[in-house]
Amino acid sequence: MVIGKQPDGDSVRFVPDTPGLLDSLRRGWRVRRSGDGSVQLRLEGIDAPETHYGAFAQPLGTQARDALLELCGFRGIRREGEEVVSATPERRPAAILSELVDPNGRPVSILLVDEELPDGEYVEVDEGTLRRSANTSLLADGSAYLTLYDSCAPPIRATFRSTAADARGRRLGVWAEDTTAGFELVDQASIGPDGQLVLPKLFRRCSDYLRTRTPEETLPDWLRTHGPPERPEDDRVIVGGDVQTRLSELVRQNETSIEFPVDLLDIVFVEK
Repeated sequence: MVIGKQPDGDSVRFVPDTPGLLDSLRRGWRVRRSGDGSVQLRLEGIDAPETHYGAFAQPLGTQARDALLELCGFRGIRREGEEVVSATPERRPAAILSELVDPNGRPVSILLVDEELPDGEYVEVDEGTLRRSANTSLLADGSAYLTLYDSCAPPIRATFRSTAADARGRRLGVWAEDTTAGFELVDQASIGPDGQLVLPKLFRRCSDYLRTRTPEETLPDWLRTHGPPERPEDDRVIVGGDVQTRLSELVRQNETSIEFPVDLLDIVFVEK
């Protein structure tokens, strides 16, 4: 559903036929339900450029959002600001495959539009299922970055990674503009809609850093000291399948120059 909501390129609201099934998910107690019965999904394996991280946005954010809404079959969308006030249809049938709820109360999901699956039953996620998902479609055309977590099963990661690698090789979508490996962080405009495009997770960290940093504090320093113990800003990251480190150890800074010299397809974040 989208009416009255603010969908973006990797998250949309979903109304389950059997709401109680959400409680059976791992960390199901985290689920945040709206009064209309909907929950916000986090689409597994992807992270799209931001349309509204607070007041901040990224290049290609609106394109990613529109790509997801088109995949979901919504047409004639009218907005007031970021909120959708009308669309045809107002809702679309879909199924989700999910095992886990993230720290923001969103079921981490594989989204299958216009599909019916046995409600509450275990479904084997094979490559054919993944290829039909909105997740893979958004990776295939470069609408979203690949962003993997260790909670995602290795075979699913492999399919998502190969899809993203193909999109990157063809310089589609985000891969034609990505500057994550090296960019200038002077102010918010540097990474805003008319600025440089970076991995959304890094964009969010940089945006919060710019807003709350102390004089002379570098981004790596800020990462190491911010966030509550259960949700530190300094994410744990697995590089190359076996080396675990922290995000702060991967980020390099020289005055306003930021470098992130790791392959974005070769990292897996540790789920919080």
